[in-house]
Amino acid sequence: MKHVRTTTRLVALAVVTLVGAGACAFDPQADGGGGGGPVPVGAADRTTGASGAPGPDQRARPSRAPQKPKPKASSTPKPSTPKPSRTAAKPTGSPSAAGCPQGEHQREVETHLARLGGFGSVTVDGRQSAADCAAIKKFQKRYDIRPAHGRAGPTTFDVAKRLATTDTRRCGAGSGTTFCIDLTRQTTWVMRNGKVLVKPTVTRTGMPGYRTPAGTFKINYRNVKEWSDPYEVWLPYWQHFTQGMGYHQTTTYLHNKSIGSHGCINLLPGDAVRFWELGKVGSKVVLFGRRPGT
Repeated sequence: MKHVRTTTRLVALAVVTLVGAGACAFDPQADGGGGGGPVPVGAADRTTGASGAPGPDQRARPSRAPQKPKPKASSTPKPSTPKPSRTAAKPTGSPSAAGCPQGEHQREVETHLARLGGFGSVTVDGRQSAADCAAIKKFQKRYDIRPAHGRAGPTTFDVAKRLATTDTRRCGAGSGTTFCIDLTRQTTWVMRNGKVLVKPTVTRTGMPGYRTPAGTFKINYRNVKEWSDPYEVWLPYWQHFTQGMGYHQTTTYLHNKSIGSHGCINLLPGDAVRFWELGKVGSKVVLFGRRPGT
């Protein structure tokens, strides 16, 4: 009889243990749901931020132990702690500079922004100022560099350098509207009758194994929202010019250079709309150079 009771207790304990383990489920990721549906136009303008709320493992668990009685206040007064006679020193520097950190490429970014123009007053001295901060933020917002906090970091430096060193004369555009792509610098612009109509902006072309070819082509098909059969993704503002390749709005973060398209010319949302408005069937497309690494 004792052997039967002992076995029963062990079985009960094992059941409790298994039920408790099954109650621990994985928490779904915040960005892991959905996918496969249409990509709304302008979706790349939205940015996401980390939630400040604590996760499941951060919540304090109530204690089951009885609370200990609080000690009674001592009748003997405690000696007072002397306060420092000097006030704390205030941080130096202007509030604007404190809210806009200086990056490791400050002088280079200042130089390129001064050359590009259109982003505000910039002093090329390698030191952050309120005016420099405002200009860098404006530049970052224009080209969807995240976060747009005014810091002259690697991505801001890379984009500014590519744009400032783009030579629009290399496109060799003639009469009419011509879309130009510098594959080496990963920039694109529009010319009309030999003059720049839309200044260079950033793009991202074919990744290794899917190199975008250089050459001269013509837009032969357009669709405001094209479905890609092989890759199952929507391509907003699609303008095809050769071998299944064309202009379209990016479906991922454009400045992630570790990836690329399957040969297409990726554009930021605002640029995709502008290029769509200017393009038509028969518009010329000129590509030259070669994307590094392809």
